Amino acid sequence: MTCPRAQREAAERLLIGPYGVLSADSKGRLQPEPPCEMRTCFQRDIDRVTHSKSFRRLKHKTQVFLQPEGDHYRTRLTHTLEVSRLARTISRALALNEDLTEAISLGHDLGHTPFGHAGERALDEIYAGTGFRHYEQSLRVVDRLERDGQGLNLCEETRIGILNHTTGQPRGSLEADVVRLSDRIAYINHDLDDAMRGGIVRPEDVPQIVRERVGERNSVRINSILTDVIAHSTDGALRMSPEMQEAVDVFHTFMYQAVYRNPVAKGEERKVKNILGGIWEYYVNHLDELPEVFRAVAEAEGAERAVCDYVSGMTDGYAMEIYGRLYIPVAWSIK
Repeated sequence: MTCPRAQREAAERLLIGPYGVLSADSKGRLQPEPPCEMRTCFQRDIDRVTHSKSFRRLKHKTQVFLQPEGDHYRTRLTHTLEVSRLARTISRALALNEDLTEAISLGHDLGHTPFGHAGERALDEIYAGTGFRHYEQSLRVVDRLERDGQGLNLCEETRIGILNHTTGQPRGSLEADVVRLSDRIAYINHDLDDAMRGGIVRPEDVPQIVRERVGERNSVRINSILTDVIAHSTDGALRMSPEMQEAVDVFHTFMYQAVYRNPVAKGEERKVKNILGGIWEYYVNHLDELPEVFRAVAEAEGAERAVCDYVSGMTDGYAMEIYGRLYIPVAWSIK
């Protein structure tokens, strides 16, 4: 009897077009492993990511708004799930490998800092080595830090897709390109939705070209962009129509001007560097208090690398708890 993995690999040969990656053709893992009888290699990557500690921590990491009051604002986890759904929709329509697309999507932000991009900028200033970039840290998480320092040992295609999801370099698969585009589509749309919910922008503030060509509601905007991408992507390249590309570029610029650099929305971010900097300074000088996996990193790669790994993996709440424990006096009584 043919095993389920082999059946799925045979189905991929029928379902996946010439520009997609067949799981049977994967370049493999850093550490070779016997294949699973039940799952393809990319399905195993999906499971390894979703069962990881760093994936679970995404639910308590900022997407854009620090400590918003309300249950419906996006977190880094809900952003990741939205990216995954958009990417799978595009991949299915273009006859690509949905499992590879999902594996990259779910892993792309595992290395993101607490407090969103404010935390990333803070660590980039604090870490004097090579600087800090969340996409590089995401790869480091899956390669070096997860499973108590063993790493997840993901497939090469998944690893490169995680690494290049922001810059596109080094060039990976078309599935990786789909994730990179889906990431951008997701965040400008859901961040606008959250900004409207928070009263940062009003519907009429959105440029007319965006309202007319993309749409005035979140679901309509996403459907418009995805439909356009699917209709105009040919010959192994992702494309939008010139009209949609122009509108999306205006949309992206508007979001940076009206939301990502908005002094009201970002008013609390100046405190982020103080929090992360204070934690950093303490642990660089108290390596013995780091968890064991990070002490091992310190021995192999130096104190700053280890503390960078530790701080970047914190959730918002844990970072504030640690900062409070280290620097804020607690009440005491005289008996």
